[in-house]
Amino acid sequence: MKRNIFLSAIFFLALMLSSCANKPGAGNNFRIKRGTNLSHWLSQSEARGEMRRLHIQEDDFERLQQLGFDFVRIPIDEVQFWDEQGKKLPEAWDLLTNALNLARKHNLRAIVDLHIIRSHYFNAVNEGDKAANTLFTSDKAQQDLINMWYQLSDALKGYSNDWVAYEFMNEPVAEDHEQWNQLVAKVHKALREREPNRTLIIGSNLWQSAGTMKYLKVPEGDKNIILSFHYYNPSILTHYGAWWTPIGKYKGKVHYPGVLVSPEDYAAAPDSIKKDLEPYTKETWNIDRIREEFKDAIAAAKKYDLQLFCGEWGVYEPVDRELAYNWTRDMLTVFDEFDIAWTTWCYDADFGFWDQQHHQFKDRPLVELLMSGKKLEEKK
Repeated sequence: MKRNIFLSAIFFLALMLSSCANKPGAGNNFRIKRGTNLSHWLSQSEARGEMRRLHIQEDDFERLQQLGFDFVRIPIDEVQFWDEQGKKLPEAWDLLTNALNLARKHNLRAIVDLHIIRSHYFNAVNEGDKAANTLFTSDKAQQDLINMWYQLSDALKGYSNDWVAYEFMNEPVAEDHEQWNQLVAKVHKALREREPNRTLIIGSNLWQSAGTMKYLKVPEGDKNIILSFHYYNPSILTHYGAWWTPIGKYKGKVHYPGVLVSPEDYAAAPDSIKKDLEPYTKETWNIDRIREEFKDAIAAAKKYDLQLFCGEWGVYEPVDRELAYNWTRDMLTVFDEFDIAWTTWCYDADFGFWDQQHHQFKDRPLVELLMSGKKLEEKK
């Protein structure tokens, strides 16, 4: 009889622990500090077959762990995971789950970021295709987004909440902030019904700008949320020579810290870019300016008592390295001052530090600089 009572007590205790673990808002140990984006692989890439399979391998995860990174952000695109009829494309799913297994093997946490979907592309406005973004005006498109996350959840829910998080959309561009807030509430509710304690990464409207974080309505009472913003200012420095931006056409000198463009260089610039260039002749950019631009994001994280995360930041490869390092050093200082986690954009593409084609570092000093700041301190 005593044995039966003892077993019943054990069963009841296990049931209570399980109930607590599944209670919405129960904490987990998904903690992050220094990471990078595995970009242009399962997102923003036309590569398929062997080229895609070989792009990211186990040695990449091992390298990132050895360097001192503690997590990765993995952007994925709808077109790689579902065909136009909504049928799953198996190979991409296998690559993703294999990547998550390898990340765990090498003690790297992972964020699965749904980067581009057919109804929303963050750069559509800049490419003159604003009409392509139907997400915020179509109930069907919003339900399609939720259905994608239902399928992702079905495939990924077995991964520990301590090691895998979901970012349900990258860089929203809604005409009205409330449109994004309403969609956040919808997707959050749908995911919480299935995974009450998974960490969700939620960004601000208009390309995850730090300045629009004050308009974001965060679901109340959920501590398994991380607030995310992206930062590439001043773009004349971070995107110097970037062919896809208007300011990338500027060929004169850039200075940092200080006033970015001298009167002489402004006068010598083509008339076609002077309107975009003019602000950089008047404004001073330095670490204090970065702190000022972060203030709304920092205030939101404090208001909701949530972790703050800069999911993208970096400098285009052709930028003068001394300028790049000066800016990176200031960014890292501010990140550490305010306990902001970060993932650089990116690991191995044109903002990255690793050359996959030649299997070597293309900017080792940048990596050393990135690893010079605070590292993740696990809970004891």
